[in-house]
Amino acid sequence: MTAPTPNSKDPDDLTPMEATAELARLAEEIARHDALYHQQAAPEISDAAYDALVRRNAAIEARFPDLVRDDSPSRRVGAAPAPGFGKVAHRVPMLSLGNVFERAEVAEFAAGIRRFLKLADDEPLALVAEPKIDGLSVSLRYEDGRLVQAATRGDGTEGEDITANIRTLDDVPDRLATDEPPPVVEIRGEVYMTRDDFLAFRERQVEAGEKKPPANPRNAAAGSLRQKNPEVTATRPLRLFAYSWGEVRGLEVASHHDFLDRLRAWGLPVNPETRLCEDVEAALAAYDDLAARRADLPYDIDGVVYKVDRVDWQKRLGFVSRAPRWATAHKFPAEQARTVLRSIEVQVGRTGALTPVARLDPVTVGGVVVARATLHNEDEIRRKDIRAGDTVIIQRAGDVIPQVVSVVLEARPDDAAPFAFPDHCPVCGSEAPRPEGEAVRRCSGGLICPAQAVERLKHFVSRNAFDIEGLGSKAVEAFFQDGLIQGPGDIFRLEETAADRIKAREGWGETSARNLFRSINDRRVISLDRFIYALGIRQVGQATARLLAGHYGSLEALRAAMAEAQDPDSDAYKALVNINDVGTSVARDILAFFHEDHNQTVLDDLAAQLDVRPFERAETAGDSPLAGKTVVFTGTLETLSRAEAKARAQTLGAKVTGSVSAKTDYVVVGADAGGKAAKARDLGVTTLSEAEFLEMSGGA
Repeated sequence: MTAPTPNSKDPDDLTPMEATAELARLAEEIARHDALYHQQAAPEISDAAYDALVRRNAAIEARFPDLVRDDSPSRRVGAAPAPGFGKVAHRVPMLSLGNVFERAEVAEFAAGIRRFLKLADDEPLALVAEPKIDGLSVSLRYEDGRLVQAATRGDGTEGEDITANIRTLDDVPDRLATDEPPPVVEIRGEVYMTRDDFLAFRERQVEAGEKKPPANPRNAAAGSLRQKNPEVTATRPLRLFAYSWGEVRGLEVASHHDFLDRLRAWGLPVNPETRLCEDVEAALAAYDDLAARRADLPYDIDGVVYKVDRVDWQKRLGFVSRAPRWATAHKFPAEQARTVLRSIEVQVGRTGALTPVARLDPVTVGGVVVARATLHNEDEIRRKDIRAGDTVIIQRAGDVIPQVVSVVLEARPDDAAPFAFPDHCPVCGSEAPRPEGEAVRRCSGGLICPAQAVERLKHFVSRNAFDIEGLGSKAVEAFFQDGLIQGPGDIFRLEETAADRIKAREGWGETSARNLFRSINDRRVISLDRFIYALGIRQVGQATARLLAGHYGSLEALRAAMAEAQDPDSDAYKALVNINDVGTSVARDILAFFHEDHNQTVLDDLAAQLDVRPFERAETAGDSPLAGKTVVFTGTLETLSRAEAKARAQTLGAKVTGSVSAKTDYVVVGADAGGKAAKARDLGVTTLSEAEFLEMSGGA
């Protein structure tokens, strides 16, 4: 069964305005679910529901590539590290995986690899197929054969330091079983619990009086590995499967399956169900076999991962923003159950979006108890005619909260009435209009709406923004309600204005208050990209914030440019929309933010209290002659596909744009180049042949 979409319209039928609104809503909703899953091990949506949202987002982006948002789920990985642990910066990003669900999509995955690499039709394309374990991703760093550090994935760039906890696992050797270890090797893997171990562990938790025992093995594994006391972790039945690598020095392997053999020889467990497949047909046969035996495996899997076997091809294929091009996950179908929907509640997000949530009679689906689900928007409720009291079909594929698939009409109570979606904010009472072409109603109360103000403050202190430890969601809500903070600048005045009141609060005291003030003061110095992200501008996620920070350099320059760019005929406006992946839609939201006087007041207040530092590029990119350069490609390339050439330039720190201007540094000219090459010559911009670009970027 095809998972239902959040909006009643097919992507092909959406107008650009509708698509813009839908992508904004999806980005916000998926980000919230990412944080719940990766930070708290407490998901509020099923795998099936989550995958439906992601696939909906991808379909709209494919239909409207110019509207792709920088905070799109297609460009994010996981969520920021949870509080309470030290942070580890991944030297090689720990990315997520793209998903496919149909056999035709697997064939297209392979065909896309062939196109990217320009492979002949008869060139063998071997894949490694391995079970997709439903656990917690970790990275183990060995130096000269000894384990020196372990970290969770976190947001893919920065994870939690769990070294002491990981040492308690019997599956993780303290030293690699070899006399000639590489100087450095980061081994990526998945920590999990078997089903039998989980059920026994959960029973012990219930007997001990635990009110919220873990709902499934994945949550149990994640919670166990994140215990602040390693002695507690040591009592939990955790296991590991190793499956890949991060940073490696002094080790060369030709194929993925060779590396897995090396891991086994070093004493690390590799899933015995992993197999080398000579082609796509063999990979699909492996999928069918694992799907048939899924229930008999001792651990939970939710699909099969396919990886290109040749390592040199993996390196050429590289990555998109959140996932490798050389791997994908083929997910299993969702499980379904019936339950009764008791009520529909409407929640308000930080952008004012009104989101309906279904409260369900708790029901077990695949061994997991679920009790609520998002209903997306009023169109979705109307399309499915969902009413309080209805018996509904729900489905999940491994998490806690399901998606509502359909209503069982023959079981509908006689008094069930259609749901009347509110046209006023349920929190502040302001009107909640639905802009033309959008699927979501938004509260018009703005900063006077407590829900929006609080959610904006939560975003401001969140892990990828100011990351103020001790000022979590509950504290923000409480401080706001009591008038201690009303805007972002108030946070940095708390020690001056409310120290005694905070110390006197229930559950706080001298030590907690001192730790909070220290954490706040530690954040008075912040990088420009994190500062921009913290502002909560619509459509500006982490990646767009980094692009803006890298382009403008300083907060002062950014503010000056945004003031000038309010004129759509100005050079500043043209420069903004020409930033790769910004475009007119994102630019409109950025300029709207900087146009508001009250936002300028907030910026003045923050600038007076903070040291906002310029964004620093990665060291690897900084060593490249392309780092910081603006590059345009034109014509047909012979050695590389256009996608591979663009990816290579971006990896080395270049900004790739689609148009030539006086600020362009290089135009790479292929065969049959047209007007861009001529414009480059007219403007005196340096042109490069494909061979010259290859030499500059490190060779073919």
